[in-house]
Parts: sequence; structure tokens; C-alpha cells
Amino acid sequence: MIRTELQQSNWRKSSHSSDQSGNCVEVAYPTGGVATRDSKDPDGAVLVFDHPRWNSFLSTTRRGTFDRD
Repeated sequence: MIRTELQQSNWRKSSHSSDQSGNCVEVAYPTGGVATRDSKDPDGAVLVFDHPRWNSFLSTTRRGTFDRD
């Protein structure tokens, strides 16, 4: 994924993020994937998932279980 594409993406805060705690996650949908970043550090690290891995991540997060492989 090209950094320019991520910078030009339309980022939005998660509906589960709280402005009061300052722990906000932003999500964008660049071509072919889903990107996440810390809203406090928009120029910092970005995690990019393809759609199947993103869906798996969400399912696992909702269940609250993680494999430690």
C-alpha cells in the first residue's frame, strides 16, 4: 500500500472510541483493504488488513479470544 494513498484516505473515528479517554482508533478503506491508526498520531504507524483478515480480526475481538500461535 502506498503511503500517499493512506494519507489521502477518508479516515473516520471508530464509533466505539471515546473522546474523553483519548484512546481513539481511526479506520480508512484504501483500495483493497482496511487501514487503522491511532488518531493521536496520524503520521505514525498504520495497520493494513485485507478484507478476510479484517473480518477475522473483528470476529476475534468481539469474542475476546486470541490464539497465541
